[in-house]
Amino acid sequence: MGILNMTGNQNLHTTVQNYYDGKLLMEMEKQLVFYQGGQRKNLPKGNGKVVEFWRYEPFNAVTAPLTEGVVPEGQALNMQKVTAEVKTYGGYVATTDVLDMTGVNTQTNQLVHLMAKQGALSIDHLVRDAISAGENVLYMGGKTSRSAVSSTDVLTLDDIRRAVRMLEKAGAPKFNRGGKGYYKAIIGSDAKFSIMGDPLWEDKAKYQQAEQIENGEIGKLFGVIFIESSETAVYKAAGASGIDVGAALVFGEDAYGVVDLGIVGASPVRTIVKPLGSAGSADPLDQT
Repeated sequence: MGILNMTGNQNLHTTVQNYYDGKLLMEMEKQLVFYQGGQRKNLPKGNGKVVEFWRYEPFNAVTAPLTEGVVPEGQALNMQKVTAEVKTYGGYVATTDVLDMTGVNTQTNQLVHLMAKQGALSIDHLVRDAISAGENVLYMGGKTSRSAVSSTDVLTLDDIRRAVRMLEKAGAPKFNRGGKGYYKAIIGSDAKFSIMGDPLWEDKAKYQQAEQIENGEIGKLFGVIFIESSETAVYKAAGASGIDVGAALVFGEDAYGVVDLGIVGASPVRTIVKPLGSAGSADPLDQT
């Protein structure tokens, strides 16, 4: 995030810089929905542009007894490396207002707030689009293709049960919360309208005092925690008769990975506030 200003000191005091960075980071984190469900991986500064995740194959059950005094054959550890290349994203605002660069300015605060919302939206779109490229798909109403989904096909308990069955048969690990295992589902407003009418629905108001609530969480159903997002994927004119088809994501722990945003002072997320001069306007995001 960058903010250009007409006047002010060349550099922010470290305390003020940390304040703006912290405000940006904290406001972004409380709005992230798709990002928060991923396995987080650190990529320390100076360690290149590629982050590595490792997928380990579970061992099969041991059903043969040991023979006294005989060392059994060792087991092969099977693992698969998944890599992702880190890319940078940013935006900036140019303003002609005179700002005091050594103090916490009201207008700068508002700009940080607006860009935190933009940053969270951008990150969640990137994570959502990467996940949506997966091939493990179920269609509502028992349909076999997206083009067959009609306007009467809405998300139901049966759809959730089928998704849970698919994950459990694949051995997908569950999220542990309060000693219980859950899968998670990220759904849009239309799916929320449909699923909350189920008599088995448990609203978060009934349990939020006893459990940690996530961004956008609205309730539980059939061992699944539901999280609402207005940014779920929508496939335009992809259904029967050219209707739009919305997507819901149901997943287990470590289903996908994200790069950790870190903490204040050691985060790739930062605020850049600079005046004109010294490439202030020519290089607003400190790229050169």
